[in-house]
Amino acid sequence: MKHTNILATVVVAALSLITSGCGTSDYVQSITLSATSDSAGGGLYNIAGWGGTLQLYVVANYHSGKSIPVTDSVTYAVTPQGTNDVGAELQAPPNTVTLNTTGMMTAVNPTECTWIDLDPSGSTASWALSGSYQVIATYKGMASQPVFVGIASAAGSTDTTNPGSCGPTS
Repeated sequence: MKHTNILATVVVAALSLITSGCGTSDYVQSITLSATSDSAGGGLYNIAGWGGTLQLYVVANYHSGKSIPVTDSVTYAVTPQGTNDVGAELQAPPNTVTLNTTGMMTAVNPTECTWIDLDPSGSTASWALSGSYQVIATYKGMASQPVFVGIASAAGSTDTTNPGSCGPTS
């Protein structure tokens, strides 16, 4: 009976060592931030019109290959980059744009235009970005790649065929 207990203890100990060393634990390898629900991530997006919105999505990519949505579990940082259409520095949130804990960005007052028309005398606008808002999500201490969001919320038409309006409509 004593030998049976010793043998059982040795078997349990060996199994514990084997399973703990097999690399079975999974961990977050990266996180992806995008404005689409797929996991492609990155890019340039636009918010058109005062009150316009953009839904951001965050996915945790695990070492095992699985991807889990974590949009509501991250911390967001929004940083103005560049200037508006008249060369003034972009205001920091909550001015111009807000981003809530569910990843919804909204264009708010004061309105802003981060686009310039490269050919204002032409019949069709040729838009270029003069500034944007850089967004980075952080999940469990890991930062996402940045995405950049242009704002076309300034008063006036957002019709791309109307030179002098504020940026593209999408």
